[in-house]
Amino acid sequence: MIRGLNYLLILTSFLALVGVYALKYQTVDTANEKLALQRHIEKQEGDLSLLKADWAYLNQPAHIAPIVSRHADTLGLAIIGQAQFIHITDIPMRTAQTDDDALTELFKSLDAGVDPIAVLIEASAQ
Repeated sequence: MIRGLNYLLILTSFLALVGVYALKYQTVDTANEKLALQRHIEKQEGDLSLLKADWAYLNQPAHIAPIVSRHADTLGLAIIGQAQFIHITDIPMRTAQTDDDALTELFKSLDAGVDPIAVLIEASAQ
């Protein structure tokens, strides 16, 4: 009886030992993965800061001006005139509609087969 109990305790101790070592190596692997991810994130942050610096350089007016002057004829670019600006009071006010009225009108136009986006584009073009 005692001999069987000893074998059972030795087996249990061996299984606990194997479990503890497996847990140890699993935590080491997880720590290594975390470290690798941190290195990868740091590399990407470095690349992002480099790209931001490049973007800031490429958006400088001194860099853009020669390109614009070189392609001004092709692009049809012109200097903004004062006539292109209006005063805030010149903007027409919207008619007062509730959201229910607007949704009802939208559903009516969709049921009628009218594309509301095309109507807005036509209205803005005129």
